[in-house]
Amino acid sequence: MAQSRHSLFQQFAASDWDGFLKGLEKEGLRVDANGFIAQTPHPEALGSALTHPRITTDYSEALLELITPVFDNTEAMLASLRDIHRFVQQNLDNEVFWAASMPCEIDGDASIPIAEYGSSNTGRLKHVYRQGLAVRYGRIMQSIAGAHYNLSLPDSFWRKWQELVGNKDSLRDFKSDQYFWLIRNFRRRSWLLMLLFGASPALDASFVAGVRHDLARFDDRTWFGQHATSLRMGDLGYHNNAQASLNICFNELSTYTRTLDRAIHTNWPAYEAIGTRRNGEFVQINTNVLQIENEYYSAVRPKRTTERGEKPIQALDARGVEYIEVRCLDLDPFSPVGVNREQIDFLDLFLLDCLLTDSPRIEDDECERLDDNYKDVVAGGRLHSLSLCRGGQRVPVGEAAVEWLERLQPLAELLDGWNHSDTYRSALAAQRSKLEGNDWAVPSARVLEAMGQSGLGHRDWVQAISREHQQTLNSEPLAPEVLADFRAMSAQSLVEQKEQEAADSQPFPEFLEAYLKS
Repeated sequence: MAQSRHSLFQQFAASDWDGFLKGLEKEGLRVDANGFIAQTPHPEALGSALTHPRITTDYSEALLELITPVFDNTEAMLASLRDIHRFVQQNLDNEVFWAASMPCEIDGDASIPIAEYGSSNTGRLKHVYRQGLAVRYGRIMQSIAGAHYNLSLPDSFWRKWQELVGNKDSLRDFKSDQYFWLIRNFRRRSWLLMLLFGASPALDASFVAGVRHDLARFDDRTWFGQHATSLRMGDLGYHNNAQASLNICFNELSTYTRTLDRAIHTNWPAYEAIGTRRNGEFVQINTNVLQIENEYYSAVRPKRTTERGEKPIQALDARGVEYIEVRCLDLDPFSPVGVNREQIDFLDLFLLDCLLTDSPRIEDDECERLDDNYKDVVAGGRLHSLSLCRGGQRVPVGEAAVEWLERLQPLAELLDGWNHSDTYRSALAAQRSKLEGNDWAVPSARVLEAMGQSGLGHRDWVQAISREHQQTLNSEPLAPEVLADFRAMSAQSLVEQKEQEAADSQPFPEFLEAYLKS
C-alpha cells in the first residue's frame, strides 16, 4: 500500500525544511475627510503608479495597492507591509486609507476616477483595460478592496519532495503539477477561509443605490447581510453574464491556460456592440469575453512573474507555475495593515495541507458542489443551521469547519517541532476560538457587533477606525534610512516613467494591435 503524502512529508527533517516564501498585495481606498472617495490624483510623493515597486494603484486612481517583496517568514513580511503603510500615511495629507473592503461613500460611476499611468504605451494599455472594465461591469464594483496572499515553496523543498514521491519529470513540470494539486484542494476548502476571514458583512447605502438586493437595513445609511461573511465575494461583487459563461479548468496547467486563452480570444456579442472606441478614444482592449487574463476573477490563481511585454499565460506556458495567489481575503478592518500574523500563519498551514492531501481531478458535478458551498458560506456562513455538501451528505457548517481545523493539528505540531515554536498551533487555536460557543467570533460578526456598539453605520465606523489606524501608524516614525529608501524609490519611479514615455515612438493603435497578436 502506497504511503500517504502526509507520511512522506514526515520523512523530512528539520534540517530539510526551509519553510515558505511569501508576499502580500494589499489594496485600499484613499478617502476624504467626509468619508467620500478621494477625487485627488495619486500623490506625487508616492511616486509613479506605473513603475514604483511597492506602491501602485489598482482600478481607480483612489485605490492604492501596496506590494511587499518576497520573504521567508511572516514577521519580516508584515514588518515590510507596515513600513509601506507608514510611508503612505505620511503622504496622505487630510485623507485616510480606508480600512474595509467595501467602499466608503460614492456617488455612482462618475465619482470613481479610473487610474492614470501616463502617456507611455504600457501606461495607456493599463488605462484602456480599466476603461474596458468600466463599460463591461461598471466602476462601482471596482471600488472594492482586498488582500492577495502569494505563497511558494523553495526549490530545495521541491527537489526533496520530488524524490520522495518518485517523480521523474523536469523540476519545472513537477512544480506546476504539484501547485495545481494544491489548487484543486484549495477549491474544495476555500469556503472555510470565507467563514474564518470574511469581514465585509455590511456596506454603505451609496454602493447599492438604484440596485435590487436582498440586504437588511442596519440604519438609514447602511445595509448588511444578516448571515453574510463577505459581501465582497458575493453577488454584489465581480459578476456578469460573460464571466458566468466561462468554464476555466483548474485541474492542470495545460487545461488552465488553454481554457483561459480561449476566453481571451472568444468574441462576446454585448462587448462587440460597444466596440473598442468612442469618439476616437479607446474604451476597451478588445471585444472578447476577457480583455486579458487578469480580468478573470477567481479565489486563487497560479502565477509566474512576467518579463516585459509578456502575457501571464505566456509566462506560465514557458516557465511553469512559480507561486500561488490567494485572492479571496477581505481586509481585516481591525488591523492597521489589513491582515494579521495568525491569519498568515494559518494560511501557510492550510495551503501546505492542500498540497499534502490526496487531490483527484475535479469533475463537473463536484465543481458545482464546490461553488455552491463557497457561495453559501459567503452569503450565509454565520447561520448555524447552514449545511454544506460533503461526500454526498449535508454537514452543518460549524461541524465541518471544526473538523477541518482538528485535521490540521498534527501538521501544526510537526512544523512547530521542527521550528521549536508554537507558531502554527497558536494560529490554529486562534481560528478554533472563533467557532466556540453559540455566538461565533468570526470577523464578520465582530464587524457588526462593533458597529452596533459604536452606534455608527458602515461609513462612519470605518472612517473612525481608519483614523485610529492612521494615528497608530503615524506615531511610529520610519527609521531615517527606511524613509530615505522610500523617497528614493518614489523619485526613481518618476524618472523611469518619463524614460518610458520618451522612448515610445510607436503609435498606440499599432502597439495595441501588436500586443493582441502576441
